[in-house]
Amino acid sequence: MSALKYLFRSGPASKKTLEVFGLLGIYNAGVKLSSKYRIISSPITTRQTNFSSSPKIHYNRPNLDFKTSSSLEKFKTAAFSLGFSLFRAFASGGKMHSEKCVVDFPNLRIVGIPALSDNFMYLVIDKNSMQAVVFDPVEPENVLNEIRKQNVTLSAILTTHHHWDHANGNAEMVSSYKSEVPNATVEVYGGDDRIQALTKKIGQDDIINVGSMTFQCLFTPCHTSGHICYFLTTQDSNIHKPAVFTGDTLFIGGCGRFFEGTAQQMYTALVEKLGVLPPETLVFCGHEYTVNNLKFGLHVEPQNSAMSEKLGWAQDQRSKRLPTIPSSIREEKEINPFMRCTLPVLQNHVQTKTPVECMGALRTMKDSFKAN
Repeated sequence: MSALKYLFRSGPASKKTLEVFGLLGIYNAGVKLSSKYRIISSPITTRQTNFSSSPKIHYNRPNLDFKTSSSLEKFKTAAFSLGFSLFRAFASGGKMHSEKCVVDFPNLRIVGIPALSDNFMYLVIDKNSMQAVVFDPVEPENVLNEIRKQNVTLSAILTTHHHWDHANGNAEMVSSYKSEVPNATVEVYGGDDRIQALTKKIGQDDIINVGSMTFQCLFTPCHTSGHICYFLTTQDSNIHKPAVFTGDTLFIGGCGRFFEGTAQQMYTALVEKLGVLPPETLVFCGHEYTVNNLKFGLHVEPQNSAMSEKLGWAQDQRSKRLPTIPSSIREEKEINPFMRCTLPVLQNHVQTKTPVECMGALRTMKDSFKAN
């Protein structure tokens, strides 16, 4: 069902056409195989941004786990894996939707890798130990190429939530990496038992240490009931900004749909958990939805000059196939209507009296909003 829910996420419907046909075809093939054979499945451009700590931002150009016991079943497994790989190629339209984004600090590197039609995967590298983690590697081969290029050791997969376009590359990522590094140990973290290849389930305030990097887990249920955001700091936080990887909870200028939760839960996630992080915290989200999100923001708050300026910048970025990540918590409080639901100007616009009611009303409006 998560795959079907994916089809109704926010984002231009035209971008999802190939994904719809591909997903339906693969689902139909999987159902037929499962019922007949009882398959058990479980060119480089550089942009300098004036951050106070001076990072450099560079923009650069499903595997299902079958229990098999026969040659026929192994063949079916391979065929199904090939089908999903072909679907991933169709979903991306044969090319990446954006250039890569590399955010560099003296002790840390974050590589934003585009996937499918609008997803982002992230390879996060501790430069001191050359250990790395990857977020939501739905296209494992592209991540593996980046691991080779950066010459790092993959220690963990951090999964934000169980939806196929975030978690369905986990098993392939582990197996592909171990085929090159046979003795490697790659843990798969996440907050939901539905996450593919999960080895360590985590929850609110759990800590994951990799090299000098520390990831604090923030439990943010709503988009899915097991969604986790990851707040990153290092042992030498004076030479880099903190960062948060928000999956489908917080987008630039928007938030995820309430598939498995409530307005109260999203309010808690955005305002009471993410909203209290240090203002300079960089936000790395799961999808490139910025332009559409900001158009909605100006629809409900037309006098917001920060939104207007950000929209113009984002449209210019997208015209060059450059991503709009990252933003910051400070900026989101200025341009994101869902993080501004405590303000009377927005509550009055949607005719509500409380921040939680405003959150719910905004999401309902956004679900049916058609940007020009």
